[in-house]
Amino acid sequence: MSDVQEREAAGERSGQSRGEGRGRRDRDRNRDRDYQDKEFVEKLVKLNRTAKVVKGGRRFSFSALTVVGDRKGKVGYGFGKANDVSEAIRKSVEKAKRNLVMLPVKNGTIPHEINGRFKASSVLLKPACSGTGIIAGGAVRAIMEAGGVTDVLSKSIGASSQYNVVKATFDCISRMMDAKTIAKNRGKSLKELWG
Repeated sequence: MSDVQEREAAGERSGQSRGEGRGRRDRDRNRDRDYQDKEFVEKLVKLNRTAKVVKGGRRFSFSALTVVGDRKGKVGYGFGKANDVSEAIRKSVEKAKRNLVMLPVKNGTIPHEINGRFKASSVLLKPACSGTGIIAGGAVRAIMEAGGVTDVLSKSIGASSQYNVVKATFDCISRMMDAKTIAKNRGKSLKELWG
């Protein structure tokens, strides 16, 4: 028996085929390609597990809150429930893609200061100069990153429920004016306003 035949036999015994190492490398390469091809960035904000006690024991179900954005000013959120984690996340991502809204972004920040409310949660968003970064926590950070904002200051006031904070942030976005409207209202040109 030659060296090559011995190695092939050893590989078959250990469960490896001859081209498996190459296949794994190609699979990793394809994963990177899929990441680049993706149009939207998906961020899981909250995953919750609930248990229903039945005769046979506990029956678990999952709910997922997800934020989706294209990093160019479009952002949306979705909420999905299922008996399986991956199915709940998939449902929430689909709902988020159906509910995209425009987030006005100029020079990597928002055009003006705004306060949004939903139930007991309140979110304050302020524009920031370049280099500041996203000064926000949890849900607000996920929304700003997905929307393509690179510099913003924020403060979450009141109830800290992730779902309510997301809704309050989207209340801010829905009432936000774009840079052209603000410049027109102030009687200035866009260049004067943003430099």
